Amino acid sequence: MNFDNIKSVYKRTSQRTHYDCGLREYLLRVYQYMSFALALTAIISMGAASSSQFLNLIYGTPLKWVIALVPLGMAFYMSSRLMSMSVTGVQTCLMIFATLMGLSLSTIFILFTGESIARVFFITASTFGAMSVYGHTTKRDLTSMGSFLMMGVIGLFIASVVNIFMQSGVLQFVISIIGVVVFTLFTAYDSQKIKALYYKTQSNALITHKLAIYGSLALYMDFINIFVFLLQLLGVRRDE
Repeated sequence: MNFDNIKSVYKRTSQRTHYDCGLREYLLRVYQYMSFALALTAIISMGAASSSQFLNLIYGTPLKWVIALVPLGMAFYMSSRLMSMSVTGVQTCLMIFATLMGLSLSTIFILFTGESIARVFFITASTFGAMSVYGHTTKRDLTSMGSFLMMGVIGLFIASVVNIFMQSGVLQFVISIIGVVVFTLFTAYDSQKIKALYYKTQSNALITHKLAIYGSLALYMDFINIFVFLLQLLGVRRDE
């Protein structure tokens, strides 16, 4: 009996078990942070929508531009300074980001019925969940999708700015469809990327913790964008 082979197989199996347990803990942390951020956004959004004075303060003043632009700036800041920031600093940025997104989304509770918002939320959650599982389990390398999806995001941004002036319902319909497709694919891409980053950095607990928070932000943004674009397509407006 070759004990060296048995020891080698046992060692590989033990390492694999260790990696799998670590990966489960890492992914659990990612989705816990994401869920907390989504819950915070929902609470802030509903709270802001219930106060007409607060909405007038936000959308009747230049504060609306702060709320619209600061989250984007924070996402870039977290991306560029992630390794130099403390875990607490990254957590704080995520919570501020989620709070500002809650303020910016507060108007959906005025524009759309609560029933349609709930329906679209569950559709979004189902779509997001399916694509996230696909991203974690597929053996297909999704890396090549990255540049294509970023081009899609840039195109969506340009089209959305143009439609601010055109106010075209047809263009908005097309933007919403493309937006759902792009961020649904982004969910699978980001899910696979988050998993791959763990295997690259799993030996450093501090870095993996930071990456878990940043990964939760990426998935949070995918979820929010799918939700908003689906709401444009399927939501029932209060004035209809």
